[in-house]
Amino acid sequence: MSGYAEARGRHYFHHRSASDDRNSAVRARANANGDPVIGEHRGFSAIVVDANSGRALYSRSEHELRHPASVTKVMTLFLLFEQLEKGRLRLDSPLMISQHAAAQAPSKLGLRPGQTISVDNAIKAVVTKSANDIACAIAENVAGDEHSFAQMMTRKAHALGMRNTNYENASGLPDPNQVTTAYDLALLGRAIQERFPRYYRYFSTPSFAYNGALHRNHNHLLGQVEGMDGIKTGYTRASGFNLLTSVRRRGHHIVAVVMGGKTAYTRDRIMAGLIEENIDGGSSVRTAAAVSEDPRAAEAQEQLAQERTQRAERAAERAQQIATERLAYAEPQDDSAAEPEPFGRQLNAPVPAATIPRQESAERPAVRPAFVSGGQKRTADDLDAERKGASPSAKARAGATPVAARDGSTTNGARKIEITPVSTTPSAVRGGAAKTQLAKADAARPGRPGWMIQIGATDDQEKANQLLVRARSQLQGFPATAKAFTEKVQRGTETLYRARFAGLEEDTAQSACKALKRSGFSCFTTKN
Repeated sequence: MSGYAEARGRHYFHHRSASDDRNSAVRARANANGDPVIGEHRGFSAIVVDANSGRALYSRSEHELRHPASVTKVMTLFLLFEQLEKGRLRLDSPLMISQHAAAQAPSKLGLRPGQTISVDNAIKAVVTKSANDIACAIAENVAGDEHSFAQMMTRKAHALGMRNTNYENASGLPDPNQVTTAYDLALLGRAIQERFPRYYRYFSTPSFAYNGALHRNHNHLLGQVEGMDGIKTGYTRASGFNLLTSVRRRGHHIVAVVMGGKTAYTRDRIMAGLIEENIDGGSSVRTAAAVSEDPRAAEAQEQLAQERTQRAERAAERAQQIATERLAYAEPQDDSAAEPEPFGRQLNAPVPAATIPRQESAERPAVRPAFVSGGQKRTADDLDAERKGASPSAKARAGATPVAARDGSTTNGARKIEITPVSTTPSAVRGGAAKTQLAKADAARPGRPGWMIQIGATDDQEKANQLLVRARSQLQGFPATAKAFTEKVQRGTETLYRARFAGLEEDTAQSACKALKRSGFSCFTTKN
């Protein structure tokens, strides 16, 4: 069971401490001044943590599940900062805007598909404008697709100790399964500035000018509260108004979270009150250990995610197999063409009627229906002959053309798949070898049983090729038997290119996938 699901069944108890007396005083003053009472809002939760000691100075419903909204983008930038730290991206690296990214709901920067934005400007757009299209573009350029990136976000959260957090997208747009807690967000607020002090400065950016437009930071307390250095606001109808902040003053350092405010104004008033009441109550000497990652928690989450993905893949493949078999048996057949097992299970698709020769005379025997089996056109007569030990077309079949489109694609109902072998040497990609003509499916994917690795899916074939090249080049000891290829999948109007390695044994595929994940790639294994 995932962490966020487990959290729904837990009960947490907050033991009264000296900080509770201070909290009561804050609420009493709030009542006297006519301000909103802390905690009266439906879904309200908050926490103030002394970053120097790691001690909670104030907490209310801090372990209850809430929607993070755009505070999600703090984790999105955490993973982007990792890419910068590892040298996989630079601040001037271009990020491609896909159709999916451009279609995100506002707030967004409004770039069109095919345009690019530098990493530096992307960070500023996310921090100030809270641009959903740019957050999505970051996810796709790092992991290949947003879903894979969200899995990386969740694994990172659990490794940091954010046990009740689950991500489904990179922006914080509404999703019932995108949940976190005030406690978890405070942990993330501490971790990102401890881990990336060089890049954390972006969160104090007051405004960002781009393409002639000026975008101001949504955190209105920046410049208003002494010592505040960030970091992120968030709002959806389901979440209410959220705010994660960090304040340094006279040697003190607190990280505070408010979730579920009724309005931005009341949220800011509550946050300002919590800061002023607690900033001097913390330690002025750093004694807390830095927030560190627990690889065991990340591995447990990886295993759960991998199992879910494998189950989904197997279910999809089985559904496709059933649909294909039903399509084959729906074609008109005479009694002799209905073959028993095991041949019936090998049918892939009926031969188009245009490829079947017409009967020219009454003396010429009727042509029996033909099918695709093993990548070749075969008739029921061939099978009868094979059972008797001699096939009339065995020699011809060696050079027979598979029943498929000339571009190498195969069509099954509304879903079209094209498979392209890829050379994953950097020189080959630079020379254009990755854009070779589509080959036959059975030449790109090994026919014998085995295991495959998928490291991403993107709407651009070249990006899928680059993922494969990067995976092989960055992982020492990558299996020599791994065969790289891209698989084009058409579902309605949406086109995706899967980046995969095939030709592996199960143990090899599993170990390679784990190594890829440790290197920052999204990865899962599936049986061929």
